[in-house]
Amino acid sequence: MRGSEFADIRAFVTVAEQGAFARAANALAVSPSALSQTIRSLEERLGVRLFNRTTRSISLTDAGNALFARMQPLLVEFSAALDEVNHYRDRPAGTLKVCAPQMAIIHLLQPMLGVFQEQYPDVVLDLTSDESLGDIVARGFDAGIRLGRHVDQDMVAVRVGPDLRQIAVASPEYLSKYGRPETPHDLHRHKCINWRRAGQTGVYSWEFAKDGQWFDINVTGTLIVNDCAVALQAALDGLGVTVWTEDWMKPHLQSGRLVPLLEAWSPLTPGFYLYHPSRVRMPAALRAFIDVAKSVSMEMAQANRAPAAGA
Repeated sequence: MRGSEFADIRAFVTVAEQGAFARAANALAVSPSALSQTIRSLEERLGVRLFNRTTRSISLTDAGNALFARMQPLLVEFSAALDEVNHYRDRPAGTLKVCAPQMAIIHLLQPMLGVFQEQYPDVVLDLTSDESLGDIVARGFDAGIRLGRHVDQDMVAVRVGPDLRQIAVASPEYLSKYGRPETPHDLHRHKCINWRRAGQTGVYSWEFAKDGQWFDINVTGTLIVNDCAVALQAALDGLGVTVWTEDWMKPHLQSGRLVPLLEAWSPLTPGFYLYHPSRVRMPAALRAFIDVAKSVSMEMAQANRAPAAGA
C-alpha cells in the first residue's frame, strides 16, 4: 500500500462493520464529513461504488462485499500482529544481550541473577564477560557495564554499584625482599605485574591522584597478563606489585596475605554503571533488568553499611 491507502481501507472496513457513517466516524475519531470524503476518494481511485447510500441507511454493493470479505480478515490479522508486539513491550520477554567485565559480573550481576530469572522467566539473558571498551551497539549488545569514567557521553547510564578504590598491593614476602614504594614513581624500581585489556596492544597504565589531579604511571615488570584475577594471584605468590579494586581484595588484605600500598595516592572513583543507547521506547526486558540491578545494588549497599551483629 502507498500513502494513505491503508487508512482508506481501514475507514472502509470500519464503515462496513458499523453500518453507519456516524458510528464509524466516532470509532475512528474523525468527523462524518471527513469520513464520507475518504470513502468517496477511495471509490474514485478504485473506479467502483462500494456503498449504496440513502438518507437513512447504507449497504455494501457487490464490489464492496467482495472488498470487505478480503480486507476485513487482513486488518484483524494486522491488529493481532501489533498486539503481539505490544505484548513484548508491556511484558518483558525475548533475549537481552549484556556485556560486562568479569569482576562486575561476579560482584554485581551474579547476586541479582536469581531474582531476575524468578521475576522475568520469559527473558533470556545473554551475558558476555568482556574487558574491552568497544562499541556495544556495533557489536550487537543491548547494554553494557563499565566504570563510570569509561562510559561514552552519548549513552544513557544508570549507576549500579558504589564508588570504588583501586590500590597497589604486594605480598609481605615481596616487600621484605624489595622494600615498600612510598610514591607512585617508586614503582619504576619494582617488579610490577602488568595486564592488558582485550583488543588492546598496550598494557594498562596505573592511575593515581594527588590533590585532585589524576596521572598515569607506566610501570614495567617481567609478567604481563590479560586477566586481573591472574595478576592478583601472581601478587599473592610474591611475584611483584599489582593494582586491583580494594573491595574485591578484602579477604586477602584482612588476612595479611596482601599489603596495601600508596593508599594516599588512591582516592575513590565512580563505580560501575549500566549503560545503553538512548531510545525513544526502551525494550521492556531492558527496563526490567535495570530495575532489578538498581534494587539489588541498593540492598547490597545497605547491607554493607549495616553494623555487624554485636557491634
